[in-house]
Amino acid sequence: DPGRVEWLRQGHGDVKQFDAIDFHERLRWRHCKLVHQFTPSPVFVFLEAIDKAMLAGEFGPATQRAMRLLQRYGEALGAARFIDIASAHIDGCLYHGPSGLDFVRSFLGSNARVRVPASLNVMALDLVHPERFDAPTKLADDQRELLQGYLELGCEPTLTCAPYQRLPRPAFGEHVAWAESNATVFVNSCLGARSDRYGDFTDLCAALTGRVPEAGLHRSENRRARLLLRVPAPDACDLDRDLWFACLGYALGEIAGDRVAVIDGAPRDCREDELKALGAAAASSGSVALFHVLGVTPEAPSLDEVLDQKEAPREIVLTPGDLRRVAGRLCRAPQGEPVAAFCAGTPHFSLAEFRRLAAAVEGCRPAEGVDVLVSTSRAIAQQLETVPWAQPLWSFGVRLVVDTCTYLTPPVLAGDGWVVTPAAKWVHYAPGTIGRRAALMSLERCVRCAERGRIVP
Repeated sequence: DPGRVEWLRQGHGDVKQFDAIDFHERLRWRHCKLVHQFTPSPVFVFLEAIDKAMLAGEFGPATQRAMRLLQRYGEALGAARFIDIASAHIDGCLYHGPSGLDFVRSFLGSNARVRVPASLNVMALDLVHPERFDAPTKLADDQRELLQGYLELGCEPTLTCAPYQRLPRPAFGEHVAWAESNATVFVNSCLGARSDRYGDFTDLCAALTGRVPEAGLHRSENRRARLLLRVPAPDACDLDRDLWFACLGYALGEIAGDRVAVIDGAPRDCREDELKALGAAAASSGSVALFHVLGVTPEAPSLDEVLDQKEAPREIVLTPGDLRRVAGRLCRAPQGEPVAAFCAGTPHFSLAEFRRLAAAVEGCRPAEGVDVLVSTSRAIAQQLETVPWAQPLWSFGVRLVVDTCTYLTPPVLAGDGWVVTPAAKWVHYAPGTIGRRAALMSLERCVRCAERGRIVP
């Protein structure tokens, strides 16, 4: 690139080290700051025999193409080598447009199959109950074709954003390639397995090859906390416990961005679903892919073991007022305003959450015109059909949504009032994605609002 070389010759760096480099394929530009410095570093990812065999086409053209893409991806990340993964979770099955279809089609027709167990994330709508969504017929047709493409490649039709609710789970320290923000943050933080942030297309390439660049959160040094967040207990904040976790997660994302943080002060008896809610909120308001909770999550038995030893962590103290202000920002619904729906399950509801909801709605009925939608996986929905304690859910008018989440495609709702939800992720995305006014509340308050048909304390 003559322009870049000339820029270096003008005094912004040493051009001599570039003389023998093929700029088109092998140049890695690192630490680029337009004003301060421009430090180039060529990166050649070491290829093992299996990597070379894939690149040579010995495993077929689909695997060859996937490995070529991953090789370029690894060079961009500055990875030294590739490593094996035990599983993949694929977000590319969610239809966003023609590019997703074109990509999966490019791998079909050559007997290509994924090399590791590969679960599928949610889709754009519920194909079991499509009538519950205000979606054009073409969207449903394109989504079905996209799903069929992934099934032909050997992926498992889990169709859930919470694959960790199914066994077997990744083991501690095991390398995986999990896409979808809440799935990634959960597998890293709560299970101690290792996944970097994977997005559409890289997730399928990882599944087809069983290999990923050793970069990001696959490396131990990048999993150390560089931020220490000291927090008040839920009781000190005058917030219901589930609301406290949602607000703490949202605050964490805003503060940390993509940095790894350790939280000091959270209850030692954190439940899995509470950590799920915390991580999903943090991955929505920020780009958190790994957090630690001191004394709770598997990599944080003590501060000495979790903090970065090379640099002092930034320490931030959250006050009860800070978390109450987050709750206020995420629930701006004035009292007395009409409620159109109660939506839960973002991320997908677990059996434990359904049991809690069943207890909360026992003996209650929603107000006329209030829809109650709960998103979950097909597997959890099937289990609900067999448990006797689920009857209060059906009496309360709960309608299950599978395959998707209700903030992705507009659900058919009877009214145009507020949507109440215990999910910070739903509140964060729904106003922009489906144009709905959303209010974050505790589960019990959501039930009260749905029962009365208006916003109540």
